[in-house]
Amino acid sequence: MLKEFREFAMKGSVVDLAVGLIIGTAFGAIVKSLVEDIIMPPIGLVLGNVDFSKLKYVMQAASIGPDGKEIAEVAIRYGLFLNFIITFVIVAFSMFMIVKAMNTLKRKQEAAPVPPPETPPQEKLLIEIRDLLAKRA
Repeated sequence: MLKEFREFAMKGSVVDLAVGLIIGTAFGAIVKSLVEDIIMPPIGLVLGNVDFSKLKYVMQAASIGPDGKEIAEVAIRYGLFLNFIITFVIVAFSMFMIVKAMNTLKRKQEAAPVPPPETPPQEKLLIEIRDLLAKRA
């Protein structure tokens, strides 16, 4: 069973999937930082010093209950949702561009002329014999 698992895990597609997942996770972190730390602050500044990550609609403010325990705030955090939408759009566009580039390269490879198949050795021999007979006559 261990041998079968090792064979399965070492197949090219599984290893490729693992590498893609790791790179995708790192890419997601980069895009998240790009959105939160580079794109959203200037947009917030233009819109009047708005921090999108703090935008929310409070449905119930935090309070202290009758038993002295703190009741958590109930809020719809639409600013974070906007950040995630922008992050998704950037990731989706990046993936679209990568797939488009790969498809373009693939089309170029498919469009390249295929060399004619090599003549089998029997036919080469027959051609040589024919040519020798033609020279005799």
